Amino acid sequence: MNIKRWAALIAAIVLLIISIGVNTLMVIVKTNLFSGFDSFVELESQLTETVVEPGSFNERIALLTVDGVIQDVGSSTPWSAVGYDHQMFLASLEQILEDDTVKGVVLSVDSPGGGVIESAEIHKKLVQIKEEKGIPIYVSMGSMAASGGYYISAPADKIFAHRETITGSIGVIMQSYNYSELADKLGIEFETIKSGEHKDMFNGTRPATDEEKAMLQEMINESYEEFVDVVEQGRGMSEADVKKIADGRILSGSQAMRAGLVDELGSLEEAIQSLREDYGLEDAELFEYDRDFGTFTSLFMSKLGTIFGPSAEERMLTKLMSSYDSPRLMYLYGQN
Repeated sequence: MNIKRWAALIAAIVLLIISIGVNTLMVIVKTNLFSGFDSFVELESQLTETVVEPGSFNERIALLTVDGVIQDVGSSTPWSAVGYDHQMFLASLEQILEDDTVKGVVLSVDSPGGGVIESAEIHKKLVQIKEEKGIPIYVSMGSMAASGGYYISAPADKIFAHRETITGSIGVIMQSYNYSELADKLGIEFETIKSGEHKDMFNGTRPATDEEKAMLQEMINESYEEFVDVVEQGRGMSEADVKKIADGRILSGSQAMRAGLVDELGSLEEAIQSLREDYGLEDAELFEYDRDFGTFTSLFMSKLGTIFGPSAEERMLTKLMSSYDSPRLMYLYGQN
């Protein structure tokens, strides 16, 4: 073998080694350093305030927004945003509790509802704000404020809705698929080893028994009564009056006003103006919260996320593999 061939062979080997090294480094960065940086981002991120309407800093109105399904699916990062950020919203409510300059809250709701627990967490914080701070809370409903969306609206001092707003849907739902007959037609058999008779109840591989349906119905009924109590207390209505419309039906904004679930028909701007006039806050600053990841994180690390972060395909696979759609109690309208 002549010198040129030896040189070419050596060059090929060097390139192979470099390629292996680079790929190994990329894997290490993605699996270790990059995942570790998510924790760093979470530590560095904090709530910031954006002024919507300038005014007195000593008397301020906080504008909060719930847009989307009320469910805790994780927090936003510089390279992956979530629709509704439950933990950020709870942090905003906690911040209001600690800020003596906040004299009123306007909550903008555009949601079909969501998880029973998440809805209850928001409701509890809103009631705490009213009781401990003694400040008014006004709600402005968007295109939809149904089920859990109404649950979190109920404690408000005044609720505004559009005529076309879809609201109501007071009730609880739990759903699952029963694909056992389809599996039989396809020749699929489920082999289940369980510790108790009901361990695989409502998982879709077999029909639920009457006894199991009764168990689940009892859970549903308990959460339903809790929902009714929330509306009773928030709207000053009797149990009988609430239950006249608490059969899961949806209502338009005008129907909800006639039923006592809504106070006025109007826009978000009208809700804000009403709060100002009703409580002498005409000169108050209007602001909203946002999550700040810091200048370094937002600018530089978003680029790093583009280079070393998971691809769109990897993110989709991760989401599919990590999602666990087991039946759960929901204050939710429109779930299929």
